[in-house]
Parts: sequence; structure tokens; C-alpha cells
Amino acid sequence: MEKIKMTTPLVEMDGDEMTRILWKMIKEDLLEPYIDLKTEYYDLGLEHRNETNDQVTVDSALATKKYKVAVKCATITPNAARMDEYDLKEMWKSPNGTIRAILDGTVFRAPIVVKGIEPCVKNWKKPITIARHAYGDVYKGSEMKIPGAGKVELVYTSEDGSETRELVHEFDGPGIVQGMHNINKSIESFARSCFNYALDTKQDLWFATKDTISKKYDHTFKDIFQEIFDAEYADKFKEAGIVYFYTLIDDAVARVMKSEGGYIWACKNYDGDVMSDMVSSAFGSLAMMTSVLVSPDGNYEYEAAHGTVQRHYYKHLKGEETSTNSVATIFAWTGALRKRGELDGNKELMEFADRLEKATIDTIEAGEMTKDLALITTIENPTVLNSEGFIKAIAKRL
Repeated sequence: MEKIKMTTPLVEMDGDEMTRILWKMIKEDLLEPYIDLKTEYYDLGLEHRNETNDQVTVDSALATKKYKVAVKCATITPNAARMDEYDLKEMWKSPNGTIRAILDGTVFRAPIVVKGIEPCVKNWKKPITIARHAYGDVYKGSEMKIPGAGKVELVYTSEDGSETRELVHEFDGPGIVQGMHNINKSIESFARSCFNYALDTKQDLWFATKDTISKKYDHTFKDIFQEIFDAEYADKFKEAGIVYFYTLIDDAVARVMKSEGGYIWACKNYDGDVMSDMVSSAFGSLAMMTSVLVSPDGNYEYEAAHGTVQRHYYKHLKGEETSTNSVATIFAWTGALRKRGELDGNKELMEFADRLEKATIDTIEAGEMTKDLALITTIENPTVLNSEGFIKAIAKRL
């Protein structure tokens, strides 16, 4: 058969450890036989990031701005142990954080729902997508240990030198204090990314904070979302037949548990961090979770929501057999290919992405799966396949 042609390249960001091994297999067995694959390749493996002083990460993000669509393999964010293992010049920052900052993006995470991998919450029938704001709050917080009695204040000094003060607490003994911030521009980007993604996927959008307690900080998030929605999106949502509403975070948690899913739940940075882990494990497995970074000006970067599967990689290096789940990495490719097809008006590419996803899900539903899924499936007597065997089984169906 003739291979599907691509008119515009995808930005391809290669990664680390076991996911890098799977990446190569996916391309060779599932993509290259069917697509005349055009990518602008960036090696984000830790060795190469170290060689280029992390410039390669910046370059890959700038290329994403140029081509609009990227697909990324999982990467190592180094800690002290990795400094020694890879003989690093310095402890390079998280590539995801760098890319997120350059693209000014919001992360959307959604589980891949498969029959036989049943959610812990019995009424969840459709995926719940978590939209996580990726700037500020506790992640950019300043902290201080208070040694004893005294006064802590927030002080704002404007450019003309005038001061505004707000008492935090009068301490009568030792304690702790934390200051955190956000900026309106980042919150506006977050809101627009959420509204655009809701329209893209035709799903209702919920946004939840705790504005009853945090009457300035969280209330500002709530106000910015509402202002942008009213001014720019209300008519579009009506036309698409979807709704946006705001609710308190505690009310949202209660509603989520009773719902059947099928919506986007937008959260501030910390809430999104925690809730995406809750949702992914309640749906079955982090290896069955997609992740897409969406910027307000329409750039998309697709990846798996999990890490580099270090333990399996060390087994692989020793020549031992591994059974690593590649589903989320396959879906990163299908998401990127579908979006590339959509932007280029390439129907064949979009249809191929749908077929590859169906082949992947059908393989699991037929009882052929990796070990992590075999341990939690309700399918009787599943066949446990190794890393390569699972990809080959999908290729056969495809």
C-alpha cells in the first residue's frame, strides 16, 4: 500500500530509558510502515541535554511554536543520584517545565478507558480530563522558618517607592510562613487554553478553587475566568452545546465522585497535581493516561503522563525480559498525528490515528496486554505479553 503523506513535519522530542526503547519500537512497527513520517527531530535524552547545556530543550520548544504540533517521549528530570550516574555539568531543570514556560501552556491529562480495566469509582463511564495550571502558587513559593515571637508582614513596594503592608501573623513563638504568587497574564493564558480545549473536544468545563476562604487570591482566578468567558467564549460554548461553570473545590470533589465523567476539570497548580494522580489511579493506571500541553495561541505538545520506567530499563540493559506498557506513548503519537492532520486538512492522517487507537484498545479488550494491566483486569485469563510482543500484537491488528 502507498504510505500516507505528510505536508508539515511534527516536532519529535526523543527521551530517556525504557520509554526511549518503546519509542523506537512504536515508530518501526506501528508508524513507519504506514506513514511517510516527517519529523523535526530533537534528542532530549539526558546525555544530549547535558552536551548542549540544555539548549536542545529550548530549541525543541521554539520549533513547536513554528510547527504548532509536537510529540514528546518521557524524560529524566535529574536529581543528585542522576548527577553522578550521567556525570552532569549541572542539575538541569525539568524539560517539561522549560517547554511549558516557553509555550505558556496548560497541561490536560485524561485516562484511556478500556473495557476490562474498570475504574475504582463504579459510576465513572467516560474519561475525566484534568486541566492543571502550570505556573506559580506553592511551586514558586518563598518560605521561612520563624525562630520566635515577632511579626510577619507582606510588603509590596511599588516602582515609586510607596509601600503597602498586610499583616500575615503576630507570632508568640516559633512557626513557619510561606509567601506565594501568581500573575494575571498567566491566569488569562490558563483560562483561554481551557476554553479552547473544551471547544476542541466538545466537553463541558468546570473550574474550581476556594474563593470563599481566599477572597483575593483564589477570587482573582475565578473573576478572570468569568470575565474572559463572558467577553470571548459564551456564544461559542452555546453554539457547541457545552457549558462552563465555576464551583468550590470541595463541591467539585463531591460532584466528581457522583458523576459519570466526560468533562474537563480545571484546577490551580497544586490541586491539579494532586487530582490528576487521584483520577489516573482511580481509572486504573498512570500508563493509561494521556497528557497534552496546549498554549492559548494554538500550539500542542503530546506526551505520556508517566515517567521513563527506570526499573524496567535496568532490567532491559541486563538482557532480562520486560513487560512495559506502551499505551500512553502510542496515544501521544496518535494525538499529535491527529492534530497535525486536522491543522493540515489531512483526513488520511486523522483516520490513521483513529485506527491505531482502536487497534491498541481492541488488543487489550481481546485479553492481550502487559503485566501491569493483567494484574488489574477483569478479563478472564489474559495473555501477558512482553514490551515488544504487545506492540507486535497491536501491529498485527492494525
